Amino acid sequence: MSKDPDGQTWQDDLDLAIAMADQADQVTTDYFRSPELQVERKADDTPVTQADREAEAVIRRTLAQARPDDTVYAEELGRQESNGRRWIIDPIDGTKNYVRGVPVWATLIGLEVDRQMVVGVVSAPMLGTSWYAAQSQGAYMVHQGEAPRAIHVSEIDRMEDASMSISSLTGWKSIGRRQQLLDLTDRIWRLRGFGDFWQYMLLAQGAIDLAAEPELDLYDMGALVPIVTEAGGTFTDLTGSPGPWGGNGLASNGLLHKEALAALGDQKE
Repeated sequence: MSKDPDGQTWQDDLDLAIAMADQADQVTTDYFRSPELQVERKADDTPVTQADREAEAVIRRTLAQARPDDTVYAEELGRQESNGRRWIIDPIDGTKNYVRGVPVWATLIGLEVDRQMVVGVVSAPMLGTSWYAAQSQGAYMVHQGEAPRAIHVSEIDRMEDASMSISSLTGWKSIGRRQQLLDLTDRIWRLRGFGDFWQYMLLAQGAIDLAAEPELDLYDMGALVPIVTEAGGTFTDLTGSPGPWGGNGLASNGLLHKEALAALGDQKE
């Protein structure tokens, strides 16, 4: 097993994160498309369901037993400051898809140690696929019970050949960069809106080359960063600072990152 530069391996934490994602999957799949699903609106007008809360509660109970000294930052049930080791959790990334019956959603579980994301797990049970990574151990995907396979970003090095995914245009307008985004998309080969976690996993697999979102929380990104970077990609905010701390995200295969940052920089509409 490979180790990070100080000799630390993260296999026990990775195994725990995978097990917790499996537990969450049992909750989320039971509620998916159920007539019993209850949907509420949060203060920010985004939806939340009992599936979100129960899945997060299951993860928290496991952490309380297995890692009682660690802190937790999660979407639904509270956010703690890091004490050196902190679990970053989104029980259902893609809740809007979830409540409409669209099968593209996932549980995200990441581990932050001393402000470094060292473990990431993404489980999308209705896609039959999970992705995971640990620092210096590579990135992998598992599809429908098959053996894990290593994944790597693409080698596309020209913007004119690049495939990019975004979630929507609205957020780009609110930060004053929609025109910059549109100008960039005029230059690339293909634009799609896979959105949420999926676009970053497709990037890590080498299926697309760029993904970006203008407004994100830590729980939206934490688990994604190790998978993208261990697959050979780059994940920063829109200023170029390493993710997931900047409130937005730009991920690439690395070869296109500098050019994408220049296109999506600080100039306002």
